[in-house]
Amino acid sequence: MPTHTPTAATVVTVCFAPGDDADWFAASEKVNDLMHANGTPARRYHVRHRRLIGWLTRFFGYYLLDAARRFGTVTLAAGGRKSRLDLTGTAATATHHAGLRWRAWNTHINATTKPARPWEDYLAQHHADPTKVTLNEARRRFEQQPRVLAMLAHSFDPYELSIYQAGEATYVGLHWRTALIGDALITTDGRLLTPASSSAADRFRFLNHACGYLRALRSDAHLCAVTIA
Repeated sequence: MPTHTPTAATVVTVCFAPGDDADWFAASEKVNDLMHANGTPARRYHVRHRRLIGWLTRFFGYYLLDAARRFGTVTLAAGGRKSRLDLTGTAATATHHAGLRWRAWNTHINATTKPARPWEDYLAQHHADPTKVTLNEARRRFEQQPRVLAMLAHSFDPYELSIYQAGEATYVGLHWRTALIGDALITTDGRLLTPASSSAADRFRFLNHACGYLRALRSDAHLCAVTIA
């Protein structure tokens, strides 16, 4: 059954072994073959500039896919050779912004409302008896909780409630991993890795596995982030 998602887009990280064709066309083919969908490049990665030669290489987009520039300097890319992507910087930026969001939630929501039951509880009621609790009814019951209403009023995503209520470290941990991986990962040998379900626990299991896979790739492997609408 359909479930609520915070955004309409899915981000897929496509991995290429050293020596493989790793252009945008090759990434699109992999996504289409495994997910039967078309996508666009997602500029998610910070670009790495080495200390000694970075003053020169910062102006060149070699070994990068769909690079973006600011004042002539390459700053973001949809992918490229792993050694040219600043994965640590990408995760650090996501950590910073997620921390700001959680602390704002803690001030405006957590300190002023009582804990609420997360969306997963109501979705389970729907799956247990779809005729008695329709998807719309499950959503209505979830969203009528005072804490959820407050989150909607303050533009926080209420469908991340379980992650917010788990604490700052958990919330931040989910988002820096998501910044590196997205929602799915295609391995160099063509396997599609996805969470077993939409639950927070399954998302963490998937992201931990995918981050470990990404870490183990050689520095001359290539990555490409693709957004599927």
